[in-house]
Amino acid sequence: MKRLIAVCIFLLIVGCFSVGCSSNEQEDSTAEQPDINEASNQPEEEHAAGIEVIADNLEIPWSIEKANDTFYLTERPGSITKVENGEMKRQDVQLEKNIATAAEAGLLGLVLAPDFSDSNLAFAYYTYEDNSGQFNRIVTLRLEDDSWREESLLLDQIPSGTYHHGGRLKVGTDETLYATAGDASAPDLAQDLNSLGGSILRMNLDGSIPEDNPLPDSYIYSYGHRNPQGLTWSSAGTLYSSEHGSSANDEINEIEGGQNYGWPIIQGTEEEEGMITPLFTSGAADTWAPSGMDYANGKLYVASLRGEAVIEFDLETGKQRKVITDYGRIRDVLIEDDTLYFISNNTDGRGNPQENDDKLYKVSLSELNESE
Repeated sequence: MKRLIAVCIFLLIVGCFSVGCSSNEQEDSTAEQPDINEASNQPEEEHAAGIEVIADNLEIPWSIEKANDTFYLTERPGSITKVENGEMKRQDVQLEKNIATAAEAGLLGLVLAPDFSDSNLAFAYYTYEDNSGQFNRIVTLRLEDDSWREESLLLDQIPSGTYHHGGRLKVGTDETLYATAGDASAPDLAQDLNSLGGSILRMNLDGSIPEDNPLPDSYIYSYGHRNPQGLTWSSAGTLYSSEHGSSANDEINEIEGGQNYGWPIIQGTEEEEGMITPLFTSGAADTWAPSGMDYANGKLYVASLRGEAVIEFDLETGKQRKVITDYGRIRDVLIEDDTLYFISNNTDGRGNPQENDDKLYKVSLSELNESE
């Protein structure tokens, strides 16, 4: 009988190791991970309207950047995934501060420097915490031997709270760096010109304040924002932004330097002298939770988290429609020529991850327009 019990215990232990019973392996999402090339070397999947998967098994991805045929995707736990020639590699990112684990926080925006092919330099926005508290900062990252290293600090102590970190970075048509900053769950910051919270920021690529910024000696380009998360420019150079409203009343705004966009005094279609009402709003009964955005052919294409779609906004007609659905939460979009790329964000704790989520997809804009 004792021998039989011993055999059973031995078989139980072997079985546990074979299926992976370690709780640490399941829970530690920030541990160093092996190359993920194998997971992505499968044939591209076919989806509705010609949508194809070009990368999968992403970990809470946040932004899409592309240099020639190579993608760089930030992941909130603190890595950048490189996708090149159908292969994926999760690259280490060495930061000076510890990444915050608060909701919506982490390694967020990334934009490659205009001379990236020569300099290997990029700009990044991340949430950190140290003995002085929790903040956001904008830094430069240098890519060396498949590893990124924080090189210089451009702007620090951007307010960060329980929610609403902002985080989008874009280099504008004027070759300055723009960043979105949330109100850090403290709405009054958005109307405080002495705070960087609740605003769209603008700086030179070396971190200095441009002389032609609308407010003297200030990084603030526009203010009165709740949680702006998308930036793009039209072919005519007009700046647009997407912004989360308070449970509803999400916004798409045309951004003008020095203007006040109203939060928390007005929202949705409300009007107030000296404040800007949005071009588009979801209204009080609907929620988009808009994030990354891009422009093509007179239309804005906006990633929608709660709305689980890519939404097209026609700037000429004022009409809007969901052009991509059924892929869960969408965090960012990128348009190049006739191709739209987008990333799902179902692993962020608020979605319902499907097999091999999250993913980077692509689709032809022409095919989307044919389905109109």
